[in-house]
Amino acid sequence: MSAVLAAERPQVVSHVQQALSYTVFDCKWVPRSARLLCLGSAARGTGVLQLYELNGARLQLLREIEKPKPIKCGTFGATSLQQRYLATGDFDGNLNIWNLEAPEIPVYSVKGHKEIINSIDGVGGLGIGEGAPEIVTGSRDGTVKVWDPRQNDIPVANMESVQGESKRDCWTVAFGNAYNLEERVVCAGYDNGDIKLFDLKTMSLRWETNIKNGVCSVEFDRKDINMNKLVATSLEGKFHVFDMRTQHPTKGFAYVSEKAQKSTIWQVRHLPQNRDIFMTSGGSGSLHLWKYEYPAQRSKKDSEGCEMGVAGSLSLLQNVTLSTQPISSLDWSPDKTGLCVCGAYDQTVRVLIVTKLNKI
Repeated sequence: MSAVLAAERPQVVSHVQQALSYTVFDCKWVPRSARLLCLGSAARGTGVLQLYELNGARLQLLREIEKPKPIKCGTFGATSLQQRYLATGDFDGNLNIWNLEAPEIPVYSVKGHKEIINSIDGVGGLGIGEGAPEIVTGSRDGTVKVWDPRQNDIPVANMESVQGESKRDCWTVAFGNAYNLEERVVCAGYDNGDIKLFDLKTMSLRWETNIKNGVCSVEFDRKDINMNKLVATSLEGKFHVFDMRTQHPTKGFAYVSEKAQKSTIWQVRHLPQNRDIFMTSGGSGSLHLWKYEYPAQRSKKDSEGCEMGVAGSLSLLQNVTLSTQPISSLDWSPDKTGLCVCGAYDQTVRVLIVTKLNKI
């Protein structure tokens, strides 16, 4: 890369570092604010929820709440911008929804799973996407469940292994295709490398594949559009980008894969302001910033006249090592382009600024 091009590359700047006294599992920006949440587990086995405000070059702790069970994951995806309620999944399989103004008792609570909820996602909130507010949870018990917070106790959909099949640990879930009132899909990734795409409109399995390594994180580039791209990250440092526009009857979706590093890729998060840019976080304490380039033609006909997708290519915009421990959580600010928060197993939360993203 020439010096001129190098000068134009985005830079990842560590703006604030905050040491924590507990293990952080998830970090989330509070929408329409300069506040962020850290969720995790205290040494004595209880759950921790901390609310911080970014104040210049420091993080100010506004509130710390202790809960009976460690908190693994959280989402604002199913709440309105007025309420900004946080949905969380904990180590005991509980799905809780919290009003952060009065977080002592959840506004909604259900024993969703028999074991830990590894992953959670929300849709239909924050003015993004169409349809009812829903939450999806994926658990070690092998099930993926969709919840409507307006209905008590019973999931609106329950995806589990068929009788006789061994249950797999579900590590990651994500909503997509919510572009009208009827359409909606859930993608789930499992410890054995399975990726399954569930169609909530037809209540059927729409597609499945296996990427040979445990699937750590899946995310659509946008939840609220006709399925466009899906990124799946895995153990052993590899990730796949699937073009979700064209599904071939036998070959499925076209994809491009990249081995970014030797260690696990824990998370992928697309830039809210540009769906073709995404960041991956690694077990080596590193972050990689990628751009997806579309091919000249996104589909072609095979020898039998069936439409099949054509995968694009990937370019690495920047990478940086921030920690000696895995970066386990990552979240872009929905409001400020390039503002990012990440949590690592060195018990540190970092606020980052990624520059020049508007020039790519």
